[in-house]
Amino acid sequence: MVSSVLCRCVASPPPDAAATASSSASSPASVGDPCGGAVCGGPDHQLRLWSLFQTLDVNRDGGLCVNDLAVGLRRLGLHRTEGELQKIVQAGDKDLDGQLDFEEFVHYLQDHEKKLRLVFKSLDKKNDGRIDAQEIMQSLRDLGVKISEQQAEKILKRIRTGHFWGPVTYMDKNGTMTIDWNEWRDYHLLHPVENIPEIILYWKHSTIFDVGENLTVPDEFTVEERQTGMWWRHLVAGGGAGAVSRTCTAPLDRLKVLMQVHASRSNNMCIVGGFTQMIREGGAKSLWRGNGINVLKIAPESAIKFMAYEQMKRLVSSDQETLRIHERLVAGSLAGAIAQSSIYPMEVLKTRMALRKTGQYSGMLDCARRILAKEGVAAFYKGYIPNMLGIIPYAGIDLAVYETLKNTWLQRYAVNSADPGVFVLLACGTISSTCGQLASYPLALVRTRMQAQASIEGAPEVTMSSLFKQILRTEGAFGLYRGLAPNFMKVIPAVSISYVVYENLKITLGVQSR
Repeated sequence: MVSSVLCRCVASPPPDAAATASSSASSPASVGDPCGGAVCGGPDHQLRLWSLFQTLDVNRDGGLCVNDLAVGLRRLGLHRTEGELQKIVQAGDKDLDGQLDFEEFVHYLQDHEKKLRLVFKSLDKKNDGRIDAQEIMQSLRDLGVKISEQQAEKILKRIRTGHFWGPVTYMDKNGTMTIDWNEWRDYHLLHPVENIPEIILYWKHSTIFDVGENLTVPDEFTVEERQTGMWWRHLVAGGGAGAVSRTCTAPLDRLKVLMQVHASRSNNMCIVGGFTQMIREGGAKSLWRGNGINVLKIAPESAIKFMAYEQMKRLVSSDQETLRIHERLVAGSLAGAIAQSSIYPMEVLKTRMALRKTGQYSGMLDCARRILAKEGVAAFYKGYIPNMLGIIPYAGIDLAVYETLKNTWLQRYAVNSADPGVFVLLACGTISSTCGQLASYPLALVRTRMQAQASIEGAPEVTMSSLFKQILRTEGAFGLYRGLAPNFMKVIPAVSISYVVYENLKITLGVQSR
């Protein structure tokens, strides 16, 4: 029944076939476009889709809930766990009523088949419409994983045993030891696949997009990358790239800090004026004040965040390889909070070093010693609360925008591969990071002012809420975005520099390229 409902106009996808999803449907007769989209839209096929929907709709209420799918699929000889069925409903349930109507059901099939087609094409190295054991070995080799031909053949068969009332299902139905498009699609179509590895591989939200804040959700590493030790090479390459990009954009970062702390309505510091003031006070070398500690904190923060993220994934999900967006957000935010708590004194030191006058401190250790002697340990955690609160909007908006851009590109432009290319990745990473910074910037400004309080003579001790009120009263809402211009000016060069350095460091460290 499931096999017969799918389009058989083409035995396997031709090399130049476009894997584009069909437009939205409003009735059984308007779903899809014939053979060109994810689901063929011929009249006969639409009737078969409607027949399949009615077969699965066991209680005849016009919607497919988890129970409907469980009973209906079991009648068709397919067994899915309750968790898998819930993922299918969640993936297609656009109106959040807990079930799939016919339109949502068809859209789910279209979107899901689109992903399956992209994966099939990425595995089909010979471009002949079939996947064999050698192609599976090559695909895994590209990921840095070596397997034997016997292991590849086992993957190819992909034996899946149902319960005693259901038959054993083979992906390779005809025993040819190759899988064509129809066999691949039929096996996976009504099986939830949220994080298809090949798509995730190309779209990893990587730490190479370093803009100096480093509050993003950490990198996703496969089991093989963790087992083979590739993960630490990625982290080292990302850390080196971040160090270079931060050093290159340090003058803009210091100008941002100065404008956050000193700019006001009465002291309207502009970009040119700020640079002139810094050079006049301490020479060209003063443009890099605070950069040393900013670079130094990359390594401990990245390492702690990675380890914490792996632990948080275990807490928020039983399946660490298929985390949904909200689970990644929760795990990433908690990991970011743990990492920031561990290295927060270095954040305070960075701000103080950026604001220091010529000759005020002899170095980072002298600055730390004087702060400890004059203000005590509590001074190293000033601004801690707004810093922690800023992680959630930054990581949430950053991740949501990135996923939206990714899905939009996959739906509209992905044809023969899920690989978006360098420029699309850089654009998506830059836009998402910029949106995240824009959302959390007021909290970052308040954090910086609280960190700098003791460095300003006669500055009163204020709390986060009173500082917000003071800024709004004296400077208006615009005052919460002081220093935003130099902060955004550094995003594109920081991302571009870090990407170039990252790619070169990967080659040096022997990391497999995508």
